Amino acid sequence: MDAKLGHDAASMNAVLAAQKAAHLRDGAPSAELRIDRIDRCIALLIDHRKAIEDALNEDFGSRSREATTFTDVAGSIGPLKHARDHLKKWMRPEKRKTTPAILGLLGAKAEIQFQPKGVVGVISPWNFPINLTFAPLAGLLAAGNRAMIKPSEFTPATSALMAQMFGSVFSPEEIAVITGGPEVGQAFSELAFDHLIFTGATSIARHVMRAAAQNLVPLTLELGGKSPVIIGESADMGVAAARVMFGKTLNAGQICLAPDYVLTPRDKLDGFVAEAQGAVKKMFPTIKDNPDYTAIVAQRHYDRITGYVEDARAKGARIIELKPDDEDLSQQEHRKIAPTLIIDPTDDMKVMQEEIFGPVLPVKTYGKLDEALAYINSHDRPLGLYYFGADQAEQDKVLTGTTSGGVTVNDVIMHVAQEDLPFGGVGPAGMGSYHGVDGFREFSHRKSVFTQIKKDIGPLQMLRPPYGAGIRKYLDSQMKR
Repeated sequence: MDAKLGHDAASMNAVLAAQKAAHLRDGAPSAELRIDRIDRCIALLIDHRKAIEDALNEDFGSRSREATTFTDVAGSIGPLKHARDHLKKWMRPEKRKTTPAILGLLGAKAEIQFQPKGVVGVISPWNFPINLTFAPLAGLLAAGNRAMIKPSEFTPATSALMAQMFGSVFSPEEIAVITGGPEVGQAFSELAFDHLIFTGATSIARHVMRAAAQNLVPLTLELGGKSPVIIGESADMGVAAARVMFGKTLNAGQICLAPDYVLTPRDKLDGFVAEAQGAVKKMFPTIKDNPDYTAIVAQRHYDRITGYVEDARAKGARIIELKPDDEDLSQQEHRKIAPTLIIDPTDDMKVMQEEIFGPVLPVKTYGKLDEALAYINSHDRPLGLYYFGADQAEQDKVLTGTTSGGVTVNDVIMHVAQEDLPFGGVGPAGMGSYHGVDGFREFSHRKSVFTQIKKDIGPLQMLRPPYGAGIRKYLDSQMKR
């Protein structure tokens, strides 16, 4: 099977045409074929675990092997197994009520049938390139679709590995991988897919959406934003700081759902800082040569993140680097940035204006909860929001008083791991959602089917001309408030 496919627009269009023709030729795949395709994906992940670890370590310069297996390998197998084990139930038509209800009593039927959309394009990012390719495939394949995948050029070793992996067990008519740079990505997003899912930066999403609009391609956009953490008055600060700092240092903060800034009561600031320092020291006694601590993926991202810190320092923020005092990260083989707290940042600092996507955490303070909520609501709606506390009334106020893609209470990020919950953004954080049954439905055409009763009874004849007293009486009966 051909693992390397054409990278120009004509070649990509040829692959798309072949997949669409195969979809028309073969029709909707059986549940057994869908399960087989998912099983092939699971086997790829299990059989290539070490190769995936090696490739991501090469692409990042230094990436925790355990973190790779946790997030990219095991984190993909779970969604695939969930879809495999439930897709037969998901495929069943969904019964709906007829209007008027008497038609149902007489034998009419209303239902939704789930039909594969056809060919779905997948543009996956560099931060979790395996997971954010395979997790969408769970719903996509469960729904009976074929796929064309464009992985990121920032992780070339992993992208090449995925091309080889998929090419070894799938024909290009089933799943095709297209590698290349931004110009390939642009041409890919202009293809006339039946659906397109893009995971990445909001700034790039605008270009993808504009390109997809040329063919009116429906989109799922999984973006990001500045996901806030609210520390409540009743929070266990030790637990909160440990969980926040784990979320902030996993993959060195290069996560769309990473906590982007913390809002803590003023009188609890010192407690949060102390607990955060202790949590990081326990997880990472050293940073520079620690294989558990991941590097920044590329020099331009390293420069961007360190630029945020220097900008904040120049504008008066207090900077706290969470690393051993004798460790000099200015001299290192890889692009590692120590976990860094920026205390009392102001809105004129770049770190408070842009998604950080790195191990830098601004910590703001508030007096009353309303201040924290007002601050969050004055900015774009985030992909995730996190609340720590034991006060149910306060928790309810946070949940009803803010809008975000999803929420984790008393932890960070973990709502994305709940396969039976839809995952998606709102506004600039994205549109559409997937995971579990919601992924199956996102990548299905939900076709409404009404089956009329066979006998041409009087009430049905009444709807056709010539109109008489019967139809007038019926219409009058509907004119009620």
